[in-house]
Amino acid sequence: MRETVRSCRGRAAVAGATAAALVLVGALAGCEGAGDQGSGRQASAAGGRPSPKPTPRWDPSPGSIAAVGDSITRGFDACSVLSDCPEASWATGTDAQVRSLASRLLGDSVVSTRSWNYARTGARMADLAAQMKIAVENRPELVTVMVGANDACRDSVAAMTPVADFRAGFEAAMKALRGELPKAQVYVTSVPDLKRLWSQGRGNPLGKQIWKLGICRSMLGDAEATDGAAGARRDAVQQRVMEYNQALGDMCRKDLYCRYDGGAVFAYRFTGEQLSHWDWFHPSKNGQNRLAEMAYRNVTAAEPPA
Repeated sequence: MRETVRSCRGRAAVAGATAAALVLVGALAGCEGAGDQGSGRQASAAGGRPSPKPTPRWDPSPGSIAAVGDSITRGFDACSVLSDCPEASWATGTDAQVRSLASRLLGDSVVSTRSWNYARTGARMADLAAQMKIAVENRPELVTVMVGANDACRDSVAAMTPVADFRAGFEAAMKALRGELPKAQVYVTSVPDLKRLWSQGRGNPLGKQIWKLGICRSMLGDAEATDGAAGARRDAVQQRVMEYNQALGDMCRKDLYCRYDGGAVFAYRFTGEQLSHWDWFHPSKNGQNRLAEMAYRNVTAAEPPA
C-alpha cells in the first residue's frame, strides 16, 4: 500500500512538472512572438507591417544582354583603322579571339539573337539615356555600361564634363531603364586609366601620328611633352576620371540590381599587345578579350567586387 501511494505521488509529481514545463514553453513562445512585433493576430489587429522582402539575388546567368556606351564597346580600331568593329566588342562580339561576355554567358550559337550593341563611338555620359531607351525595347536581362572616357577626352581640360553633370547623366540613364525594366541587371565598368594608355602608347610613332588627328587631346595632345604644364594637364584628366569612377560606384551601389566592377578596368595595366596597332589607345582584340574576362568574372561572382 505504501509503495502504491509513493508510486501515485511520483506520477503526480511528474505530471505536475510536465504541465509546468508546457506552461513555461507557452509563455516563452508568447515572449518571443512579442519580441518579433507580436503574433499574427496582434500584427493583424494593429495593422502591422508585413515582413521585409529579402534582398534580390544577383543572377549570374542572364538570358539576354544589351550593351550601351562608347567606342570601346563598339570595338573601335580593333579590326581596321578608324573604324568600328562590333564583332570584336568585349560585351556582345562574336569574334572567337575575343570571346565576349555575351559569348561566355549565352553561348556562341545565340549571341547574335540574344544580345544587342547600342554603344556609339564618341558617346559621352549625356548620350547614355537615349541609348538606354532604345536598349529596353528588347527587354534585356542584363545591360552593360562602359562610358566616360569621352567625357574626359576633350579638346582641353576645361572642356571635360563636370562631375555633377556626369552624375546627372548616369541617373537619367538609370531612370530611363528602370521606368521600363525595374529588375533588369546592370553591369557598370570603370573608366580606363587614360594616363596609363598615354604612357603605354606614346613610344609608338604610328600611334602618335594618329593621335595628332584629334584623339583625346586633353590627354594625348603634345604626347612628347613632359614639362610641368603637360604633366599638370594629364594629372587633371586622370583626377577627373577617378572622380567619374567614384560617382559610378556610388550611384550603382544604390541600385539593388546594379553591379560596379570595383575599379577593375581602371586598374588594369594594358600592354602594347592589348592596344590597337592603329591608334595605340583603344583596345585591340587581345585587349577586348581581357575586358571580356574581367566582366565575366565580375558578373558571375557570388559577391560584387569590393
